[in-house]
Amino acid sequence: MRVLRSFLRPGWLLLAVIVVAFAAACFMILAPWQLGKNSDTEHRNDLLRTAVDTEPVPIDELAPHGAPFDRNDEWREVSLHGTFVPDKQVLLRFRYSNERPAVEILTPFRIAGSDRTILVNRGIVPTGANGQVDVPDPPGSEVAVDARIRKSEGTSPGKEPRVEGGMTTAYTIDTAQLGRLTQIPLEPFYLQLSPNQPGSLGEIELPQLESGPYLSYGLQWLAFGIMVPLGAGYFIYSEVKARRARREAVDAGADGMADGPGDARSDSEVTARSERHRVRQQLRETGARSGNDVAPGSSAVGEGPVADDADSAVRAKLAQRYGK
Repeated sequence: MRVLRSFLRPGWLLLAVIVVAFAAACFMILAPWQLGKNSDTEHRNDLLRTAVDTEPVPIDELAPHGAPFDRNDEWREVSLHGTFVPDKQVLLRFRYSNERPAVEILTPFRIAGSDRTILVNRGIVPTGANGQVDVPDPPGSEVAVDARIRKSEGTSPGKEPRVEGGMTTAYTIDTAQLGRLTQIPLEPFYLQLSPNQPGSLGEIELPQLESGPYLSYGLQWLAFGIMVPLGAGYFIYSEVKARRARREAVDAGADGMADGPGDARSDSEVTARSERHRVRQQLRETGARSGNDVAPGSSAVGEGPVADDADSAVRAKLAQRYGK
């Protein structure tokens, strides 16, 4: 109980709070975050595999007008017939092509025989040395194209689309915001034009089929969440063991002193006793040597006078004085 109370101090309590908070963060936030990203990547890979192995279908069959967008249909290839609306094009900035700055060109596409308008990503165009972009115009007549269906992206605060130099620019493909800016009712998804289609520009390659490091990162956070409490527990166990050993040593020393001399003396006590014995022995030897050189009737160093010798001397002096 005494050892337990010693751990109820601010330092130990703070350590316990930190260990518990870190373990909880590993199991409830960090590991699920990475494992969730791994699951999303695996789901995207499955959709890509299915889309590549599936032939294009009419847009009305896969995404009927007015129906909500099905995320499981992303990357599927669809076919549509209609005309581009070049005067409502949008430049998607901060893209790169062959390690050079580039833009992607977004052009609304009006489906023939209906009032549906879908935003189409025609491809990527590198910027010139002066930062200008030469955008080829799309076909002016009706065309049939194949494209892959993609989900709309969000917009970060401060990154809303705007008009610059007479051209609508954006940082993400948010069909809702672009529809309001271009004043065209757009579908809640967009299309990525397939290569070698009418109006297509630089090809935007499909993502690589790889899972990334997310699974290993998630497992690492789980391992950290286990190892940190175990390490803290081992540290506490070692501290308790060391304190018990010190306590037993102190109790053993106290018992030895209580049993009397000869049982459990400390090294310093034994040394002091030996020194005192040595000094006393030297004093005795000095007194003995001095006693051998003194005259009769006198006492040696460290000894008192001899009584018989003193009486004889007194009687001799009295006889000489009084004639007796």
